[in-house]
Formats: sequence, C-alpha cells, structure tokens
Amino acid sequence: MGDAEFRTDPDGYQAAIAFLTSSGTIERVGVEGAAGYGAGITRALAVAGLDVVEVERPTRSDRRRAGKTDQMDAYHAARSVLAGRTSPIKGTEVDALRALNLARRSAVKARTAAGNQLKAVLVMAPDDVRSRYRGLNTDRLVDALRRVRPDLVSDPTSTAVLTALKSLARRHRDLTEEIAALTAHLDTLVTAARPALREAYGVGPDVAAQLLITAGNNPERLSSEASFAALCGVAPVPASSGKTHRHRLSRGGDRQANAALHRIVLNRGQHHAPTKAYVARQTERGRTPREIRRMLKRAVAREVYRLLVRDCPVAVFNDLRPARQAKNITLRDAARQLGTWPSVLSNLERGLRRDHDLTTHYRDWLQAA
Repeated sequence: MGDAEFRTDPDGYQAAIAFLTSSGTIERVGVEGAAGYGAGITRALAVAGLDVVEVERPTRSDRRRAGKTDQMDAYHAARSVLAGRTSPIKGTEVDALRALNLARRSAVKARTAAGNQLKAVLVMAPDDVRSRYRGLNTDRLVDALRRVRPDLVSDPTSTAVLTALKSLARRHRDLTEEIAALTAHLDTLVTAARPALREAYGVGPDVAAQLLITAGNNPERLSSEASFAALCGVAPVPASSGKTHRHRLSRGGDRQANAALHRIVLNRGQHHAPTKAYVARQTERGRTPREIRRMLKRAVAREVYRLLVRDCPVAVFNDLRPARQAKNITLRDAARQLGTWPSVLSNLERGLRRDHDLTTHYRDWLQAA
C-alpha cells in the first residue's frame, strides 16, 4: 500500500505513526530490533496505543538471494506479521536494569583489569619498591599506593614505576566507588520491583537484576518453572549409558542467568546451613560436586521462578533495633548470644543484609530475652 522513510527522532516517530494510521485501522505493527535500534519507534507506537510485535530479521540466505535494503526489510517485517512469525515485545520495564547492569559489569571488568595490572607492575618494580608493598592485600595496597609521593624518590625508574602504580591505584578506587553507586541504584530498583526476590538468601542486587532482565526479555518463556529452568540452562540433560543412569548440566540457555544462579549456589554452599547439610548428605550418597551443583541450581531456579511470578511476603526488619534498644541490649551482646558478628546484626537491622532465617532467630531471641 505504500512505504516511506522518517527520521529517528520524536518528530520522525510521530510522522511515521501518522503515515501508518492514514491508510486505515492498524491491527498490528511489526518492528525489527525492537530492543535495539527500533526501541525508539517501539516506545512511540506503544504510547500511541498500537499493538507492537517483534519480527526476526531475514536469514542470511534470504538476504544473499534477494539483497538487502531498508525498504525490503520493512516489507519483510509486514509479511512476517501477516504470517504470524512474530514474538511479543520484550519488557521495557527492565530497560533501566539492563543499562545499570551493563555499566556495573563493565566497571567490574575494568577494576579487575586495573588490579591485575597493579600487581603485574609491582612484580617488575625495583627491589626497594617491591619489598615495601609486599604482603599487602588488594585494598591495603590500593590505599597505600594512593598516598605515595613519587616525586620524593630520587631514582628515575622508581619514580616512573610509582607514578604508574599510583595512577592504577586511583583508577581502582574510582571504579570501586562507581561500582558501589551503581549497585546501590540497582538495589533500589530490584527491591521495588520484586522485594521477595531480593530477600532470598544469596541474591544480591546484581544477581536479582540479571534474573529480572532475563525474565523481562523472555516473558513467553515463563509459562512454568520447568521452562524457566530451561531458559536459564539448569534443566537436567540425560547423560545415561548402559547401566549408568545420570544427568549432566545443560550447556544451553541464557548464560548470564545461569551464572547468576551459580553465584547463588556458591554463596549458599558456603554460608547457608540447610544447603551445607544438603551438600553433606548428597556427598555421602556418592554424588560428585558437579552433580550436587546441578541439583542445587535446579532447586534455586524453582524458588526464583516463584519469586518472579508471584507477590510473596517479605520479612520485616525495622522492628529489630527498637526491640533491642528497649531492652538495653548492645549489638556486641546480641551478636555473642547469636554466634555472629555485631556488623552482621547492624546491617540486618538497617535492611542492608537479607537473611530470613537469621531475622527470625534474632526476633525470637529478642522476645525471649
């Protein structure tokens, strides 16, 4: 019926919508790359009240055979909508999480690179410089090198090396502060979106953000907890042969979501008493650590799915500090009785730490004290 080109700015989007609606009633609009280059027109179409779906780009064989132009891509999108070869638009509510998570991930990689370069330069440094900072962990090393005065050193080589080390230490500290700020922003968003998910043991802001991004990008894949497990690559894959009956880890699915579940399992395996007891039982039965991790990741995926699709109650923590102070109990005394550190209880009282079991145990102890 017609085609036209428009600028990729708000005025161009409005002109495109006017062009679309000028030929009759629009039932559905197909957009290629709705989460990428087509994000702007997708949002404008949604605001205009039009039903928008995403179409896949033409295959390489089709492009080699028929060629490629913007006009041809537009007609391909229209034919895909008519044929029903479309998928729902990925959730735009996770755009903010995706942007923050991307920035945080790149900052973490940059900080890791700065730390590795810091230690590499220190290994090749002159003996007096290397011996002065030997045995320091990363945080103490960064603090020490940020305060160094290279201009007070007489040896030119040591001056150059210390200048490089100070620059790397400043970069490491700046990136640490940037990561902390991005993590705090992520924590605010994920807590507002799914407080019960953030409340789960071992689920930090970055892990919760990645799981929400994965779920928002694939709403059609959340029909059951089994489909979510397959999406995250934690569905068991048969690996039996002869008299051996076993399963192995899946190599498919969203690898970032798989890594998020893996971090939850590692955290719980080190600090979560029920998980540690489960690992001990499975080890006694002769299962390997890899098989135990597979089983744990599948169980965590089941728990995460419920937290993603349901509004689950969350633990209340703002009553802990008033209850402790009303009985004149110090943090040190409470921590000694509960077998933990005062800083852990302080973070728990302020909502900076999520631990449902410890919160319940702490509240019961305060009531009985």
